[in-house]
Amino acid sequence: MTLNAIKNRLDYQGALLGLVVLATCAALAFAYQLTREPIRAALENDLLQNFSQVIDDSLYDNDLLTSKAEIERNGKPLTWYQARKEGEVTAVIFPITAVGYAGNIEMLLAIKANGEISGVRVLVHRETPGLGDKIEVSRDPWITGFSGKSLDNPQPENWGVKKDGGEFDQFTGATITPRAIVQEIHRSLEFFAANRDTFLEVQDD
Repeated sequence: MTLNAIKNRLDYQGALLGLVVLATCAALAFAYQLTREPIRAALENDLLQNFSQVIDDSLYDNDLLTSKAEIERNGKPLTWYQARKEGEVTAVIFPITAVGYAGNIEMLLAIKANGEISGVRVLVHRETPGLGDKIEVSRDPWITGFSGKSLDNPQPENWGVKKDGGEFDQFTGATITPRAIVQEIHRSLEFFAANRDTFLEVQDD
């Protein structure tokens, strides 16, 4: 049988294809092993950088990344992180989402054990440049105005933008965005209060 005849046989072609697939899988597995640890480290570093924006490092001495748990919110699991100082719970951190003018606004919220907001930062959004993007702390200090607020500060009737009779400023030409954020932060404070015992129970690392 000639070499060309062998190459034209289906079993030969199948075996050759199998070898190619195996070699490709091996290469991908090798590449994954090489990049897995750097990717994990980069993601953890990004998360820690975000944490530093909403909670002062004087409030905790534990490893925030390993001090986490899950709780159900709106029928979905929510991963939250617990800050502790000398064994006492000082704050909790969890992601929240508001629905803005152009879509979801992903944020990170830290609430102290006494119910006061430690900090809020917008992580991802698609709001209109020059208008709704003032929710970014790099463009406007507006989002920092929530620090120190709680369910009772301001009173419930004042948890809204000024256009709606509330305490918080809106942006000229962009009321939907700040309104959505104010409402979501208030709902999140209520969620914390309703699950206070769970949040303030020391979690095993």
